[in-house]
Amino acid sequence: MKDGFLRAAAVSPHVTPGDTKRNADEIIAHIKHLSKEGVALAVFPELCITGYGCGDMFLHPSLTAAATRELTRILRETAPLDILFYVGLPVIDGGKLYNAAAACFGGAVVSVTLKNHIPNYNEFYEKRYFTSANEAKEGFASSSLIKLFSKNTDTGSEAMVGAEICEDLWMPAPPSGILAGSGANIICNLSASNAVIGKDIYRRDLVKSQSARLICAYIYANANRGESTSDCVYDGQSFIAENGVILAESKPFSEGAIIADIDISRLNRERMVMTTFENIKNEIPVISLSMQKREYGKLFRQFDKHPFIPSNNSELEKRCEYIINMQSYALTKRLDSIHTGKVVIGLSGGLDSTLALLVAVKAFDILNISKAGIIAVTMPCFGTTARTKNNAEKLAKAFDTDFREIDITEAVKIHFRDIGLDENDRTTAFENCQARERTQILMDIANMEGGIVLGTGDLSELALGWATYNGDHMSMYGVNSGVPKTLVRYLVGYVKSISEPDTAAVLEDILATPVSPELLPASEGAQNTEEIVGPYELHDFFLYYFVRQGFSPEKILRIAEIAFKDDYEPEIIKKWLKVFIDRFFAMQFKRSCLPEGVKIGSVSLSPRADFRMPADISRKFLGDL
Repeated sequence: MKDGFLRAAAVSPHVTPGDTKRNADEIIAHIKHLSKEGVALAVFPELCITGYGCGDMFLHPSLTAAATRELTRILRETAPLDILFYVGLPVIDGGKLYNAAAACFGGAVVSVTLKNHIPNYNEFYEKRYFTSANEAKEGFASSSLIKLFSKNTDTGSEAMVGAEICEDLWMPAPPSGILAGSGANIICNLSASNAVIGKDIYRRDLVKSQSARLICAYIYANANRGESTSDCVYDGQSFIAENGVILAESKPFSEGAIIADIDISRLNRERMVMTTFENIKNEIPVISLSMQKREYGKLFRQFDKHPFIPSNNSELEKRCEYIINMQSYALTKRLDSIHTGKVVIGLSGGLDSTLALLVAVKAFDILNISKAGIIAVTMPCFGTTARTKNNAEKLAKAFDTDFREIDITEAVKIHFRDIGLDENDRTTAFENCQARERTQILMDIANMEGGIVLGTGDLSELALGWATYNGDHMSMYGVNSGVPKTLVRYLVGYVKSISEPDTAAVLEDILATPVSPELLPASEGAQNTEEIVGPYELHDFFLYYFVRQGFSPEKILRIAEIAFKDDYEPEIIKKWLKVFIDRFFAMQFKRSCLPEGVKIGSVSLSPRADFRMPADISRKFLGDL
């Protein structure tokens, strides 16, 4: 280590869950390349030999046996190389399964670190498979520090390396604190942390601040889109930080390695200077204060009207770009997995289907395949306006997609006769028959073309149950299911801002079109969704604070009156909050069988990710407003 520098790498290989041989090939290729680049220490993602997203297959003996077999091959093929590297795999000991990090050098495993904190919330189910290191038998769970040094090295430039795994970093007392207090000046983190709105910023700050707090180098290697499956997408965000400074970081949704030279001697000196940096053994006293419950009138704070939308314009643009990337890369993974280059979209000329089309276009560009594989179908009926129909056609043709128009009016009338429904009947069946006919057409075209139907419904509609069961409620993959309605508008607006003039003009008119299901005859007046179920900006506010924050309806009403004091009278807010609560509980049965769709932000209603609620639960525990 000349001048105290150590060259390190965080690697994000393309991992395929379950394909241990291919994963091992990727790991071996990276190690050989990095060794040529002079890298002394390399860190790979969590469970990279098997893939993080193997679900219940972690409990299958064949998978753990394959992981062990491929680790042996990795050790054999990298034995001659002068490089220390960490790889992740499941390990069985004493009849228990552990999430482990194996430190490898010279053809042998020199240390094994077990994951301490096993997440079992939101989209994580690790306790279903893995046991915490805290429960392992004595000796097996102890992680070793690894001293890296070379002959004739500079004084004070010895590297002491320790590891923790993903969730461990996010805890109040991370293992890295103990490791650093014991002498580690490099912390390696093997991670499989999925992408969620805002998580990239928080994750970066967490790594940066932890390296500063521990006066260490922190190498964070994260899984990328190869792990993206079902409701989660991974972006490969990796970092190498040194004492509060990011030395290297990967671009979102990238693969490969980032490399940096860590100044070990500088870190060791900083620790000497900071005399409070020590392993404190004394217990910290706790002081308890008994306080009376206080009732406040006016709150001396403000609440953002749009919790899903960044208030800073420059941040908003970055957020929009990132979200569309999340949606698009998630779709590319699904298309890769099922080996198809075709998607079918019901294009109405409204905001949601427009966003779905934009996401599909981006995904096809990423995959570098013809956009003729995007089959956009518009299906006019009783309430379809010339404005939306024309916009759908213009948009599809602007992106060179396969555009088809199928008028469903006669088919729906035949269905009315088949089921004995009067054409003048304006009950729910009149509207839902149209939605289900459209879905039938999309599904059948997908079968004919060997593609999948993209769902266009958004998160706000899922919360309200504003979808026809087994109609637009159903698809083969829902790219918008994690995007609230207020954010849909900004995403479409962002694409408009970077589009050619002709395309931007179409998007501008779509943005200016009132949200409507267009199911009733135009002669009877235009349907306006927000007049029927309420303003989406209110519902998104309610959704965020009810699901994400767990606030009571009374508290939500109170802060909504503060946030929207210049927009709505209190009785109007209360009216729509009641509608939200009633519909949210009554429509859970629709959410219980949702198609898969990518999780985007901190609120998800997928039954496979964050939200689990029986469809028959009573809402009486909430009381009355």
